[in-house]
Amino acid sequence: MLPPQVVLGTAYYPEYLPRSVGNRAAVDLELMVAAGITVIRVGESVWSTWEPRDGVFDLEWIRPVLDGAAERGIGVILGTPTYAVPPWLQRAHPEIAAERRTGVPVPWGIRQEVDYGQPAFRFHAERVVRRIVERYRDHPAVIGYQVDNEPGVLLAHNAAAFEEFVAGLRREYGDVETLNEAWGLTYWSHRLSDWSELWRPDGNSTPSYDLAWRRFQAARTTEFIEWQAELVRALRREGQFVTTCLAYDRPAVADVPLTASLDVAAGNIYVDVQDGLARPAVPSRLSPGWIGRSVADLFLAADRGYGSRGEPFLVTETNATSIGGSHQNRPPYAGQLRQLAWAMVSRGARMVEYWHWHSIYHGAETFWGGILGHGLEPGRIYREVAAIGAEFAALGSSVAGLTPDVDVALLWSQDSDWALQFQPPLALAQGQPDKSSYRTLVEAFYGGIVDAGLRPGVVPVERLDAALTASVIVAAGFYVASDAVLDRLVGYARDGGHLIVGPRTGYADELARPRAEVAPGPLRRAAGLGYQEFENLDVALPVEGLAGHATRWAETLLVDDADVLATYRHPSGERRPIVTTKRCGSGRITYVGTVPDASLAAGLFGDSRVWAPSVTAMSAVNADGERIWFVHNWSGTAVTVEPAVLGRIELGPWDVRVLKEGR
Repeated sequence: MLPPQVVLGTAYYPEYLPRSVGNRAAVDLELMVAAGITVIRVGESVWSTWEPRDGVFDLEWIRPVLDGAAERGIGVILGTPTYAVPPWLQRAHPEIAAERRTGVPVPWGIRQEVDYGQPAFRFHAERVVRRIVERYRDHPAVIGYQVDNEPGVLLAHNAAAFEEFVAGLRREYGDVETLNEAWGLTYWSHRLSDWSELWRPDGNSTPSYDLAWRRFQAARTTEFIEWQAELVRALRREGQFVTTCLAYDRPAVADVPLTASLDVAAGNIYVDVQDGLARPAVPSRLSPGWIGRSVADLFLAADRGYGSRGEPFLVTETNATSIGGSHQNRPPYAGQLRQLAWAMVSRGARMVEYWHWHSIYHGAETFWGGILGHGLEPGRIYREVAAIGAEFAALGSSVAGLTPDVDVALLWSQDSDWALQFQPPLALAQGQPDKSSYRTLVEAFYGGIVDAGLRPGVVPVERLDAALTASVIVAAGFYVASDAVLDRLVGYARDGGHLIVGPRTGYADELARPRAEVAPGPLRRAAGLGYQEFENLDVALPVEGLAGHATRWAETLLVDDADVLATYRHPSGERRPIVTTKRCGSGRITYVGTVPDASLAAGLFGDSRVWAPSVTAMSAVNADGERIWFVHNWSGTAVTVEPAVLGRIELGPWDVRVLKEGR
């Protein structure tokens, strides 16, 4: 059970310290208490320490840490070590190695090299998990469990996995003729006459096959985590929770079904700091990926955490200082750690946990900096973390378990992300396919919501009902979409909502097959337009009617009875519509046929900002019905804002204020 306040935590790995520094547990735990750290995560990375030889267990090495934590009132999240197998296991059972390509095992020596469907792996994983949980479930420090860590890192091409995939297709489709029709296997003579003829996925070029393969791989990850969670639940003490640590960009993860098997959603939020957090945003040096590139990316990551289950979530990892390889050294500016922590809390984070307490002396993550550096002496980062801990304690339960306010709900479609990785619509500058096309589309519209001074929320398509209560819904890049869901979106507009539709939405059905009708398919009549042609844009083109530019993509919109809001001049010389709107019942549908730049994206929502350009303001409601505001100044220059709802607010450089409405 978590404490009633927002929890400040850290991963703690005393087993990684060199022997020369001695036993530091008492010193470290005292420093944590002084900093307001009330939870630590331990044990998830060291199976070979828990079980140094097959069937030989050492379960006592962690006890001094647990005892010391209990004495000081620090809760412990105990990790199961199944994502990092010991050398003896991979040597005794080489068949457990995952294959990223058929017949080519992943070399051992990193982590997560295992196909977790292998019986030998499951046998040994269950045994070590049982021994750990049975030994420590009654320890007073243990408040919960993290099963595995960042699951879904690869798509396992092992023979057993492929056989399981084919068996699932047989159950779903019944016979190969039905599959031939569903996947369009007449193309390039791919028609099957028998299930044994289904080729391995390595060289596959069929979109429906790829989508089925990705869904299958994500379902395997969900099954593995559910299996382990149920194992722990059967052993745990009453009141202890079970979660895992999600990296949302893993290729074999679908967060909604996976987190449904847990007691609480939890994931990682890493962000590029220093000028990466400046607003207005500067062009990022990073590509879309596991490190957020902007303030909007930070909020988007937090909103995805909340959206997984539609409830408060845990941040199991976030950067205390420089994070990444030895060449990526960007410690946060003074004040930025505090900004990051309150930004996550504003979107419903129940815990903010740093990776990690001390910098590590060996291995791949030597320069992923901790709260304490390699010198193990408290410095600026420690002092800033301690200041956050003091604020969390002072505000107590008033900022814990918040429900974020949402002005605009943005739909997230995991199927569309997978499909647009396989057939990306966008191109990189050198002409290669941009496998981040879906993220690029979503981030463009999400950033516009933030820039317009509104409060965004991310709602997975599986939880569509939660989006229907928002006054505005954005569906951008919603490529893999069923008729039923698209009809519900039209119904939402008819009932008074404002639906904003972005590129590629409605183009394909739930099997990633383009619809045999003019795009955007079921949305066409309600949106009052269609398109038959689309193209990549090599340069950003200015629009008229709204401020900003069309970038990277343009659909040649054929307007029926919609009103044109913005046009652009095509390189051929024609002026073409690019943003339209149409009344739909008592609501409205706005269509955007391009990737909008920041100005155009913000203009879609009507700029309601009363803040300075560097300022964001998010709000959320606590259990007592109080509205809490989080006002950030994302710049190195002090600013003053005077919103009517809060009054005059003075913000220093890289500052944040947490305020109760009406106080």
